[in-house]
Amino acid sequence: MTPTPRPGDPTITPALVAEHGLTRDEYDRLVNMLGRTPTFTELGIVSALWSEHCSYKHSRPLLRKLPTSAPYVLQGPGENAGVISIGDGLAVAFKIESHNHPSAVEPYQGAATGVGGILRDVFTMGARPIAMLNSLRFGSLDSPRVRYLVAGVVRGIGDYGNCMGVPTVAGDVMFDAAYEGNPLVNAMCVGILREEELIRAKAQGIGNAIMAVGARTGRDGIHGASFASEDLSHNSDAKRPRVQVGDPFTEKLLLEATLELIASGHVVAVQDMGAAGLTSSSAEMAERGDVGVTIDTLKVPVRESGMTPYEILLSESQERMLVVAIKGREDKVREILAKWDLTAAVIGEVIAEPVYRVTEGDRVVAEFPGTRLVTDCPQYHPDARESDAIIALRARDVHAVPPLPQERNSAWTLRRLLESPTIASKRWLYRQYDSTVRTNTVIGPGSGDAAVLRIRGTKKGLALKTDCNGRYVYLDPRVGGRIAVAEAARNVACVGARPMAITNCLNFGNPTRPDIFFQFREALAGMAEACVALGTPVTGGNVSLYNESPAGAVYPTPTIGMVGLLEDVSRATAMEFREPEDAIILLGEPTDELGASEYLAWIHGVVAGAPPACDLTRERALVETLHESINAGLVHSAHDCSEGGFAVAIAECCIGNPLALHGAMVDLSAWKAIPSRALLFGEAQGRAIVSTSDAAAVLAIAKRRGVPARNIGTVKPPNEGLVIVVAGHSMRSPLMDLVAAYHDAIPRAMQRAPAEQVTVDLATGAPA
Repeated sequence: MTPTPRPGDPTITPALVAEHGLTRDEYDRLVNMLGRTPTFTELGIVSALWSEHCSYKHSRPLLRKLPTSAPYVLQGPGENAGVISIGDGLAVAFKIESHNHPSAVEPYQGAATGVGGILRDVFTMGARPIAMLNSLRFGSLDSPRVRYLVAGVVRGIGDYGNCMGVPTVAGDVMFDAAYEGNPLVNAMCVGILREEELIRAKAQGIGNAIMAVGARTGRDGIHGASFASEDLSHNSDAKRPRVQVGDPFTEKLLLEATLELIASGHVVAVQDMGAAGLTSSSAEMAERGDVGVTIDTLKVPVRESGMTPYEILLSESQERMLVVAIKGREDKVREILAKWDLTAAVIGEVIAEPVYRVTEGDRVVAEFPGTRLVTDCPQYHPDARESDAIIALRARDVHAVPPLPQERNSAWTLRRLLESPTIASKRWLYRQYDSTVRTNTVIGPGSGDAAVLRIRGTKKGLALKTDCNGRYVYLDPRVGGRIAVAEAARNVACVGARPMAITNCLNFGNPTRPDIFFQFREALAGMAEACVALGTPVTGGNVSLYNESPAGAVYPTPTIGMVGLLEDVSRATAMEFREPEDAIILLGEPTDELGASEYLAWIHGVVAGAPPACDLTRERALVETLHESINAGLVHSAHDCSEGGFAVAIAECCIGNPLALHGAMVDLSAWKAIPSRALLFGEAQGRAIVSTSDAAAVLAIAKRRGVPARNIGTVKPPNEGLVIVVAGHSMRSPLMDLVAAYHDAIPRAMQRAPAEQVTVDLATGAPA
């Protein structure tokens, strides 16, 4: 059937095509596919589905190079969420996604709806969400606008997750000028299901009904997917209507209704109406099932009068799902939804004819041949070339940066580093999240290198963590990509778990710029190398490009969400020292590397040098050493060395829990050939600090695994403070000085008057 123009729809012009984000070549591709001029509704559909956010047109060829399979992977990339088996008939569904641009213009709703969307991705697989994580990047807390963004994002995450009754248990937060105009807000959800409960978003069964369930459709969030595929280069207020509005109370009802619906056997497919709303959910379900579908927009429940097919198809109103119900069971579906005070309406059906058809009653407003709407999306292979400026930064001799006069006392440097918001305690943020609801949280935020949750009815536990150091990736994308995966694996191993699989959220700038695409290509190559070496396949994720502001692109930030399994959750290990007189062992070796460190950036304002090397063979050996030692009951605490280096890591072991402080006496004289700045504050990889009452046993395991290890000191009572001996000199720090620096830094920064909503002209970066 040939669609007919709707009265009132605008005429298709080059200006209208450009406004929809299509290039001339893409528009010609659309015309060739249809064999005619598209209708306004068809133009809107393609602008959403061919946006970067939905189509991955610049990234799909590279994503295919990531390892995605393992015997325990039940569902890899291409579905709402990835799923892995953890034995005993149980499986874990998990996914991470971005809500960066919405959070930049409306931080509360941007973050809240990011949480809502990732929750739906998990429970559409048949899994009950058990945990939320987040990975956040902001500019300097000296900026009133950044403080406004931080406050709004944290409150949005907390309010939505808390209302849902899903604990927020872990994450990572960093602050850097690179994120000043474009914060990153990545949300991760993890759920549990039985393997036989797994359901996919694959339309099938000719004559089966397509039903819209959950909330009604409104005008909020129209062109949200397109917005996520643009630079932040226009006034923020103009983008505000593209931000969705969340309702966690409706989402809670939808969660319970969806799980009951899946268990009932009345539906064969479930899909979240996320980015691009009804358009993407219906088109992608049809493509997966290789079937045709027809949708009648007049049958879609709406909450505003006069909505056009264009608006209904592109709305990203929240708390909505699309399901394919078995023919004849539509009333059963309605009964289940009504039980939860939600609507369910038949809006179309699965058809044998290979078309994607949208009608408005009897009028056809859009029709595409077969599944080509999804499969014919263009793919691009941009030029990739590293920036000469980055090459020069990486080559800079950072050891030539002169120390400040205050650094004659290394204790001053340590206290100053502990005040860096990137390093400092994030208690101010995570206390706004309910981390213990459902009572499964064994290790929560701030207590360990990763969160640990018990799996009820078993001895098992899950370890969960997000991680990425964008500065590393900026200065050397391939090494930075390796480190992002390796550090996430170390964090999971430090609580006693075996790393199993990852999801990723790839936050980069404009991919049409050769230097940005080089970062993207190389970072993915490094990630792939690490995933292969560590045995952690990629089960899915999200690509978020065009993260730019007038000041330039954000640091390339491929955020890793890692899932690990503890065979015995009672072995879960926190990072804080626990027992005075325990031996302190350093697993791995320090180096003279100082490049890309938080020390250089925070103390000296220098972002330069090569990031630390990442030996993946040693990383795997360290992970195995930690896992074996902890599960043998030998280790009382474990903490990896990362931002801030050894000195920061051991200080965190002493003061991480302000209610249970411990001192420490350590001697690093064995490495007297290494300059003290690098020894204390360099960020050499492949290291962890463990405490134990049986040093000989831990050292024996490390030796057998090929991990350099040394007994460097002893846990002490808190009144003895932290003492580090370096090259014959002692650095002494009273614990209360460290506590004040570490635990008060972010509260002090956030209390600066006031946190303001500053309207910014994003074309110039200046206040509007």
